[in-house]
Amino acid sequence: MSVDNPSNKLPIEPPINADPILRFHADRQLARDAGDPMAHVCVLATVDAEGCPQARTLVLRNVELNDTQALAIFINASSPKWAEFANSSTVSIQTYWPSIEIQYRMQVDTTPLDAEIVAQSWQFRPDAPKKMDWLYQQHAQSTVIGDRSALLGELEQLTTPEPLIAPDAAKGLLIQPVEIERLDLTQSNGVHDRTLYKFVEGNWVSSVLVP
Repeated sequence: MSVDNPSNKLPIEPPINADPILRFHADRQLARDAGDPMAHVCVLATVDAEGCPQARTLVLRNVELNDTQALAIFINASSPKWAEFANSSTVSIQTYWPSIEIQYRMQVDTTPLDAEIVAQSWQFRPDAPKKMDWLYQQHAQSTVIGDRSALLGELEQLTTPEPLIAPDAAKGLLIQPVEIERLDLTQSNGVHDRTLYKFVEGNWVSSVLVP
């Protein structure tokens, strides 16, 4: 098994309409090749305990499982969004790449990633996010702190293990799409191309939608 560095390119097969995940990877590679700053991230939408929708931008990573490329996100267990996954079996993910004007919306199921995969991917993170993951052991993510100076001061004084490794609270979730919608805004006639894919009894079934 292996985990990608977000800056690395993946070998991608040509787009195949019958396989929206393969098509997603191909479109994403085009966005990466175009230097699109949004190519490495997604917007994750969940619902909190009060029923209020919550959306945030996260790095969308590739992991190799059973010789296939899969998608995953990484979260600290102290984050409120981690608890939101426990209350919903399905969440939504959106990507939009301005460089190629293509949007994907996905309804996805999630399953926990093996701790070894999480630990490998964690090493690709910049130093500051790594230290923040350890700071969350003292101050849970999204909790109130005095001010930014206090935050930076605690981060500066933080004691971390050597060598620096992922804390137990660093978690990963494998993304398993069950519904994918692709929107292509590049049509020369101005009529957007919108396709819906649903995973039904082990196969993807596509439908053209009115944009």
